[in-house]
Order: sequence, then structure tokens, then C-alpha cells
Amino acid sequence: MAEPHDLTALEQAAAIARGELSSVELVEHHLTRVDALGDTVGAFVTVTGERARAAARAADAAPAGERGPLHGVPTAIKDLTLTAGVRTTFGSAAFADFVPPVDADVVRFMAEAGLVSLGKTTTSELGCSLYSEGLVAPPARNPWDLAYTAGGSSGGAAAAVAAGLVPVAQGSDGGGSLRIPASLCGLVGYKPSRGLVSGGPVGFGGYGLPTNGPVGRTVADVAALLDVLTRPVPGEPYLAPAPPEGGWLASARAAEPGRLRVGRFTTPMLADEPVHPDCVAAVDRAAALLTAAGHEVVEVPAPLGPTVWPLFEIVWYVLALAPVPPGRESALLPLTRLLRARGAEISAGTLAATLGELQAQVRLGVRRTAGCDLLLCPALATPQAPVGWFTEGGDPVEDFERQRRFSPYCAVFNVTGDPSVSLPVGVTAEGLPVGVLLTGRYGDDARLLATAAQLEHASGGWDRHPAIWRAVGSANVNGSGVGRSTP
Repeated sequence: MAEPHDLTALEQAAAIARGELSSVELVEHHLTRVDALGDTVGAFVTVTGERARAAARAADAAPAGERGPLHGVPTAIKDLTLTAGVRTTFGSAAFADFVPPVDADVVRFMAEAGLVSLGKTTTSELGCSLYSEGLVAPPARNPWDLAYTAGGSSGGAAAAVAAGLVPVAQGSDGGGSLRIPASLCGLVGYKPSRGLVSGGPVGFGGYGLPTNGPVGRTVADVAALLDVLTRPVPGEPYLAPAPPEGGWLASARAAEPGRLRVGRFTTPMLADEPVHPDCVAAVDRAAALLTAAGHEVVEVPAPLGPTVWPLFEIVWYVLALAPVPPGRESALLPLTRLLRARGAEISAGTLAATLGELQAQVRLGVRRTAGCDLLLCPALATPQAPVGWFTEGGDPVEDFERQRRFSPYCAVFNVTGDPSVSLPVGVTAEGLPVGVLLTGRYGDDARLLATAAQLEHASGGWDRHPAIWRAVGSANVNGSGVGRSTP
């Protein structure tokens, strides 16, 4: 007998379609969990219970012929993402009372697909750091061990999914912001190819680094949400790669990528940093499973090296220069103020030259790994980090340096624009998750998702739960329990 939150997102939608559950019942069940565990894991900045209940009633009233694969399923929106009529703080006390007048495109797409948002998930201030520990909400903690961070900047989204507060969530990734929390929390975090998901209706595209994407417990759930998010929108700055026949979910369900050549490396790219043995072991396990599935796994050099870091950090400083309300700069965290101060010193000429040199480095990196269909590497240099570890010295310069050494892989694939996914292949001796990155060629998201699903099946499945999963008991919604079904 399973509780509703035990079901995957696709299974919850299937239960609604069969009449075993309603969206209203699912939303109430998950709101109960949010009320009990939301602050414990630091998942939410703002909970929109009444708004969610109204949306659930509308979802239940929709004709059966108008329902998609995730219709009526609870979800959540990252607090960096504009949501009309809902407080959106961007993780910052400087925006503590900001209520946008417009939805981001992805928020509109999710609502039109019948997904029901329970609120806004915790993020780092302005998305600037890989941990989510600000002033507007409790820190995002790893549900597998609350002493550890859930990461950032999509830390609240990962905490919410890993704790069973929602089955799948929207996030965004500008330098690993989806894949880092997914690795820490034992989830699947997907960064799509550049241009695949709209970043509109406002903003300039962030030089192609950030993109919206999904985080979930299974590859199929993530692919289903990607289907929702990938609608063409006029005026986007980057051309969207063509979707596969049948959509991304069909690719994941087929799990048949064909025989591939996979380039494996463990050398850190943005820092000269020793890699923890558990991170290497996770790559070894993934390589063995891919080999057993019939793929050729070969050693390759890392596409880029630490010499690219000074280029990336210049762009990161400039991206921190988001408009802040007049007189509110003092409300920003020390790290954010440091990044913005450095960004303000970057001239237009320096930025233009940096972007040009980054593109040259990307070309060289692609040539170094030519002939490989996919790349396999660690997600992080160290499996986990305690809450407060990055800021414990009180020096934002040291904070930023610790982040670079902790995560020397993910951001490279924001620079290249390639699709990249964190997969929970490994585990530490203490039982905490360890992720690996599997990265495809630009526009080849379908093959990447198919391979990720194949690896998931070979691993025996990744829908595993921490002890906190059972911390909140609830009566069965319909009095007899809900049976799992294959999506």
C-alpha cells in the first residue's frame, strides 16, 4: 500500500486519470507535508495553498480529452522565476515584498498543462551561489541528512522533491544550479540544450548560460515536465533544437539510444582540485553499467581546464548585476555585494573580449572530445557540504573560491550550451547520494534522455527515499490505499 507521495509524478497523474485520486486530494496531501516538513528542509519561501486548491479544482473539472501526462499533479516554482500575483523574492531580502505582474513563460506552460504549483521554492540570492542560505527563508537542507546543504541555486526545488513535498519541480541552471542540488539530494536534474526552453518574457538570455529545466525522482518524470516546458516562443534569442517524434517522454520511455561512444574523464575543469574517491567511484559505476549496456566507454581529456575559470567568472560577475530596487543594495548578502562590485568594474570591451575567448575555448573543447556521443564525469569534486560551510569564514572571497573547488564541472556545460543531466548513480559510505554528469551534444537531448533512462533501468531504479520521507504519516486518501502502476 502506497501513500500518494510515494507515487511518481506520472503515477499520480495516472491515478487521477483512473479516478483513484483527484487533484484536490493530491494537493491537500502534499500541502500537509509542506506544512510539516517545508521549513525543516527549507524548501519553500512562499506557500500558495489557497491558490493551489483553486487550481486543483479547475484541474479536476477539465474534460478528460484536454488532460496531458502531468495533469493535476502538484509541483513548485523556483523563487527566481516570475509568477504573476505571487511574492517572488529572487532569494533576497532586497525583494522581500516584490509581486510580479507577469508570469514567466514556463510558469504559464505548467499551468496550462494542468500542473498545480504549491508555491515558490528556496533559492540562492539572485541565483549567485551553489547553496541556498539567504535571509528570506530557512536554509535549503538535504533531506538525506539535514546537516548538509541541498545546494543551489535550485536548492529548495531539490529539497521539496527529495522530501516528498512535490513529485517534480521547475528549476533553472546557470552554472549547475539544477544539477548540483540533484546530485546532493539523489535526484535527476536536467539542464536542456541552449534555446530549448524559453527564458521569457523578460530578460536578455544571460549570454546563453542560464536555462529553465526540471528536477525529479525519475528520468521519465523529468522528461514529462520537459515536454511541458519546451514550447516554442517567438522572439527567443537562441534557436530551439527540434524535439523528437513523440516528445521527450517517449525518448525516455523507449530508453533505446543505440550503441554510443561515451567519453569518460574525472579531471576537474574549473579548478585544480583533488576529486573525492566517492565521486570517482560513481563515475566508475556508471561507466561499468554503460559498458554492460553495450556502449563503448573511452578515456578522453577534459574538454576545458582551469584556465577558462577567469573567463567564466567575469561573465558571472556581470550576471550578478541584476537591477536592485533603489536603496536596497545594503540588504544584499556579502557574496552578492562582492560579485556585483566586481561586475561593475568590467568594461563593455572586456566583456565582449571575454565572450569571444570563451567561444574559442568551447570550439577547442569540442574538438578534444570529437567522436564521442556523450561525456561522463563527476557532478562535483566532493559528494556533500555542510550547511554554513561556504560562509563559515565570513569572507565572501573565500566563499566564492570554495564554491569553485566544490563544483569544477557543471558550469562548463552552461558555457558550451550542451544538454547535461545529473544522475544519482553513487552513494557514500554514510549512505548519502553521489551524482554523475552525463552530457550530450548540443541539440541531442533525446539521445541523452534515452541513455539516462537506460542507465536508470540498469541501476535498478533511482526512486529512493530518505528517512524523513516517512516522518509524516497520513491516512490513505480513499481509505484503501493507492496502488503503484507503471507509467
